[in-house]
Amino acid sequence: MAQVTATAERMIDAPPAQVAAALADYETTRPRILTEHFSDYRVESGGPGAGSRVHWKLAATKKRVRDQLVEVATPAEGTVVERDVNSSMVTTWTVTPAGAGSTVHVTSTWNGASGIGGFFERTFAPKGLRRIYDGVLANLDGAVR
Repeated sequence: MAQVTATAERMIDAPPAQVAAALADYETTRPRILTEHFSDYRVESGGPGAGSRVHWKLAATKKRVRDQLVEVATPAEGTVVERDVNSSMVTTWTVTPAGAGSTVHVTSTWNGASGIGGFFERTFAPKGLRRIYDGVLANLDGAVR
């Protein structure tokens, strides 16, 4: 099994504290910025930041749907980490200052399949997930302006 990594990044014209707070707001902001790839969204506990447990289904493709239950941690200012208890996937959102605004970087890693299936997963999954995250980041940009 090889580790698979998908990343995306966007400059956002809003202060880092505001952007980080919006990312960690699982009750109000997060459901508004998710794309059509996400369904069955619900906050199981918490809601604002660390200690939250949030459920959603992520349709990476029409046939590949991940049922995710994520536990949220905020190990440092501007960092939100989502660990899926149903898989090895860990997604880290990092907000850093960039001039008068912010840069948001998202990275997801997980243990990929082996064999030919793993080859295709390592080749195509990061690109597909990057497109999904590009949409989420664009929606985040609109939500904080």
